[in-house]
Formats: sequence, structure tokens, C-alpha cells
Amino acid sequence: MSSTHSGEASAALARAAEAGIHCLPIPTPFMVGRVNTYLIEDDPLTLVDSGPNSGKALDELERALAGRGHALEDLGLLIITHQHIDHVGLANIVARRSGAEVAALDLLAPFLSRFGQDMERDDEFAERLMLHHGIPSEVVFALRSVSASFRAWGSSVEVTRPLADGAELELGDRTLDVHHRPGHSPSDTVFFDRRRSLLIAGDHLIKHVSSNPLISRPLGSEPSAQERPRALVTYMQSLRATQEMDVDLVLSGHGEPITDHAGLIEERFAMHTRRAERMLALIRERPRTAYEIAQELWGNVAVTQAFLALSEVLGHMDLLLADGRVGEVAEGELTRFRAT
Repeated sequence: MSSTHSGEASAALARAAEAGIHCLPIPTPFMVGRVNTYLIEDDPLTLVDSGPNSGKALDELERALAGRGHALEDLGLLIITHQHIDHVGLANIVARRSGAEVAALDLLAPFLSRFGQDMERDDEFAERLMLHHGIPSEVVFALRSVSASFRAWGSSVEVTRPLADGAELELGDRTLDVHHRPGHSPSDTVFFDRRRSLLIAGDHLIKHVSSNPLISRPLGSEPSAQERPRALVTYMQSLRATQEMDVDLVLSGHGEPITDHAGLIEERFAMHTRRAERMLALIRERPRTAYEIAQELWGNVAVTQAFLALSEVLGHMDLLLADGRVGEVAEGELTRFRAT
């Protein structure tokens, strides 16, 4: 990170602090690194996201709160931006120890209340999808084992304040507009402080990396659901809606704040267009499975990060399918993509 970027980030965080919102980065065991939780010093004292369920994360959260003159028990509200374990893992402990209400998208509430069960259903859905698109069974089963081990970093929690898309959340004299922005996950929710032109975005928009639109089981659906969600198509629709908002500052779930969200989103659109064209060139050579495309583009990463790579490829195939430039060919249990 250059000193210029550090200066920009510091200035943006200072602006957020003036608005009563303080970034508390919490360690995670994942490659993404630290997750940004946010303390909103208002009535009630509010925490946005919790970090993963680990002693190290809890210790650091308590130290960060103490640095602001607060204890965990002072919290009156916990807001959850989406379902991923680096954001919700400590939610149960935070809620139990503080007695805080838990606010999240209404569609997410059932998932959070039966976290372990629904994570298992997610894994069943992912297994079917991976096998269908050419990932070898030994890779699939290894990934299922890894995913099962990750569940300890999450926890179930009861949502006491379910929020509808378009709702308003009152915190003292502050109003946060609630907007459902699915794509990175089915439950991504952003919170807009319109008076201060400030958006708390979770992983919907991240400055230093494109949020991977994961192919996820739709909330409330069965693992055997035949129709896969068009995650990247949905994500780009969500980005377009965010791009049109009058926002001066975006606070993300990872990395630095964003001061030009519209320009960054335009860069993301261009990147996805370039990536789709690159994949189209590959399948013009011959029909390929999504996994074969991933291997051609990313080599061994397509094995070690198979589901992420698969989600990336399928997302761009969906863009090309929507344009009529690609078709799907069923070969037994497999699907290949061909140029039209």
C-alpha cells in the first residue's frame, strides 16, 4: 500500500469517525485477512458484523471496543451484513454477553437460526454443482471436508430485528436505509446513512479486489434445486443500483474505504466484460466444462480453490448465455459450454 493510499484511507476513516462510525478490523483465519467490523457510537451503541468465532477474534474485538471506551456488554444492537462466517461467527457470543438485539435481512433470519444445518445444505448444493461442471470427485470430497471444518468459525444466532429490503433502521437521530444487494452472497445487505452520504457495504463492494459472486444455494431452497442462481448477473444488477446512489464514502467489509464508488463499479463492469471475452475465446476453440475453463485460466488455483474458480467461470458463462453467444451441451451428468 502506498503512502498516498494510506493517506487517502486515513482521511476517509477520519471522515467516518466524525460521523460516529469507527472501523474495528478483526483477524480471521482465512486468506482474505482481517474483516472490518464497525462501531456506530449512537443510541443504541451498535456493532456492524462480528468477525469469526475464535478466541483471537473475540480478544481483539474487546480490545478495540475498550480503545473506544466501551465493553462488549455496552452494545445494544448488532447488525449483520451477510451470511459468511467471517462476518457472523461471533454474533452468538456478542448477543448473549451484551443482550444486544440482532438486526439482519429478514430473508437471512432462518439461515442464521439454524446455521450448522443450513451450512450442510449449502455443501450438498455445492457438491452437486461441482460434480455437474466437471470437478473431479476426489477434489469435491476434499473441499467438503474443508468446508465442514470451517463451520466451527460460525455460529447460530436469533435475529430479533428482521429487516425488509427498503426498511429504515433508526439509531438515535441517525437513519440507515436498508438495501438488499444480492450477488456476492444471497443475503448481502447495505446500510445507507443518507444524511451523511455514507454507505456501510459489507462485502458488496471492496476496493482492492472484486467481490467473488459465489454460486450459492438460494435462501430457503433445497440442496437439490435444479436451477442454479445467476450470481454474477444478479451481482451486476446490484452494483448498478449502488452505482446510482448519491454516496460520498463506502465502508467495506475488507480493506480500505472507497471514495469513488461509481468509478470503481465501472471498473468492475469492464473487468467482467474482459474476463467473459477471454473465456469465450477458449470455448471457441472447443466446447469445455466450466472446470476445464478454470484450469486453462488459473492452473492449480482451479484445484485448490475449485469452488471459487467454478463460481467465477459460471458467472461469466451466464453473462454470455444471456447475450446468446454461448450455449450449454449436456453430456450425461456433465455440462459443457460451446460458442454459438
